[in-house]
Amino acid sequence: MTEEKTNVMRILTQKKIPFTPHFYPHGEEAVDGVSVAALLNQDPASVFKTLVCQGASRTHYVFIIPVAEELDFKAAARAVGEKSVVLIPVKDLLPLTGYVRGGCSPIGMKKRLVTVLDETALSRDTIIVSGGKIGTQVELAPLTLAKLVDAHFAPLAKEALS
Repeated sequence: MTEEKTNVMRILTQKKIPFTPHFYPHGEEAVDGVSVAALLNQDPASVFKTLVCQGASRTHYVFIIPVAEELDFKAAARAVGEKSVVLIPVKDLLPLTGYVRGGCSPIGMKKRLVTVLDETALSRDTIIVSGGKIGTQVELAPLTLAKLVDAHFAPLAKEALS
């Protein structure tokens, strides 16, 4: 299956950042991250989702956490010095980031937002994040990603209760 290069891949290539593209079959709808990990035959702990939130100050933030986990909103707020944070409505995602739900990448957003990567990423050689559209992921070193998007690391995730 040949896939076209996404803007995320163009940015990584232009900056000479090594990455591995991954593609998975999909329909029009976003697939949950655990399913994406399974489709890619990857450990869910190495596949990360990108969540966009708004703080009490009305500032927007990006949090990147493992797909099988849930965002700990209190920890996320602490990580960015806010009283509280909430997920933005899906309808606000495209105008704010340039990405749709299920294809939101921390790389190449319309605006540079304060970005925090879950500290568990540091225990992995590489992590996989969205490649900028549904069906596309990119794998790269967590420190490389953090440098590219100017992210810092903090504890953000809590185990999802199944």
